[in-house]
Amino acid sequence: MLKIGFRTWILIIVLFLSLLSISPSFEKGIVIKSVDQNSTAFNEGIRAGMKLKSVNDQEIQEISDYANIINQVFPTQNKTKLMITTDQGEFMLYTNETPKITLAIAPRTKLKTGLDLSGGARALVKPEKDLSLSEMNDLISVTSNRLNVFGISDVTVRQVSDLSGNNFMLIEVAGATPSDLKELVAKQGKFEAKIGNDTVFIGGERDITDVCRANAECSRIEACYPSEDGYFCRFSFVVYLSEEAAQRHADITSKLEVNVTESGRYLEKQLDLFLDDNLVDSLYISENLKGQVTTQIQVQGSGSGKTRDEAISNTKDNMHKLQTLLITGSLPFKLEIVKLDSISPLLGKEFTRNLILLAAIVFAIISGILFIKYRKIKITLSVILTMFSEAFITLGIAALIRWNLDAPSIAGIIAGMGTGVNDQIVIIDESVSNQQLSMGERIKRALFIILGAFFTTVVAMLPLFWAGAGLLRGFALTTILSITTGILITRPAFAEILRKIQE
Repeated sequence: MLKIGFRTWILIIVLFLSLLSISPSFEKGIVIKSVDQNSTAFNEGIRAGMKLKSVNDQEIQEISDYANIINQVFPTQNKTKLMITTDQGEFMLYTNETPKITLAIAPRTKLKTGLDLSGGARALVKPEKDLSLSEMNDLISVTSNRLNVFGISDVTVRQVSDLSGNNFMLIEVAGATPSDLKELVAKQGKFEAKIGNDTVFIGGERDITDVCRANAECSRIEACYPSEDGYFCRFSFVVYLSEEAAQRHADITSKLEVNVTESGRYLEKQLDLFLDDNLVDSLYISENLKGQVTTQIQVQGSGSGKTRDEAISNTKDNMHKLQTLLITGSLPFKLEIVKLDSISPLLGKEFTRNLILLAAIVFAIISGILFIKYRKIKITLSVILTMFSEAFITLGIAALIRWNLDAPSIAGIIAGMGTGVNDQIVIIDESVSNQQLSMGERIKRALFIILGAFFTTVVAMLPLFWAGAGLLRGFALTTILSITTGILITRPAFAEILRKIQE
């Protein structure tokens, strides 16, 4: 029986930690991933996170079950009753259109999947005028920044063109609904703060040095009140102005008169907040700010909902969107969404099924070749188990850093597995050659060759990490993670196991 060495124990421990990071679950079912806020389903109380049980008393076990039922019911000219049962109750919809909800398979692990596997939203956007290459790059940069600041992950923004030479911007966001994407991209997001007809400051780096976001002392929900339709909440946060904007505020307010009201003494004009030329709020200006150079301005807004929790959630979303626009500024050009659609998770399911089938075929081929070459079942099993250990650890790291696994990322893992098998063959061949050297020296020579190949691969992957507007970033990252895992953990453990086998 083989004695387990130190490096092998490290491999076992890391595999166990990877299992904890992935946290497999045996929960089955379909969950509602998102609900369009301007839809009948949302108005009736259906919310993201609910587990879908049945539709019109027909059990839902797969996304295809839901699709089949909906296709039988719609389209119809007349309103139809649709009974949707979830783990949080029953909801009756009277509608003549498909419910605007996005479904997903209940997550079995903490692994996050990208647009290819989990579905999401895709927008094909056309600027209002023809742009040069530098102007298109500026548009892509600002759009990416806006989506990233808002907290949307796994964003791909890149330029595409048609056969006629028209340039478009393609945006893909995993896990988002079309309405989410439209809210952040379709609007130019031009924010202006005016006193009368004079602009005090606009969104973006020119006038705004910082926006309070994560500090409860300067960014918070002020209060919530009951209303006719539910609840109404107000938010406020502090905006820090540049010296130029602060001086502009002082020059404008110095010319205003003071009005005395029951609630206090304020300047005769208010600070009006405009978003895309629409007035969103008006704030009183205190008398003590007259002619003062102030670099701090408090911005306010509101949100509503049927319940207090829903009102708070919507208010936070509104505050977050406004903060995002203030930080990133307006898009440099007006945009038209040419096409806006969602990508079904069913495509990802088909892709995953084909991937598993391909992996099984490759596994059989590699196992057969290794056994034919070395004629030893122990060596063959060691190579195969080490290869899968490397892939499993890479998945554990991806789950830990919450990396979205898309098709390029999976391709990177496969590339890493191939590199791992190649390195193990190098170790085996070196161990059986040059018999005048000791086994330890032969293994060291093999590891030296592998280390050189490792640095070469990392150098080759780094340009891909930054190229293509992030399109190949997943491939580069998972490839680097996989080969790094191999060089630090699995290769030394395999060399130790091989030494024990040959002894």
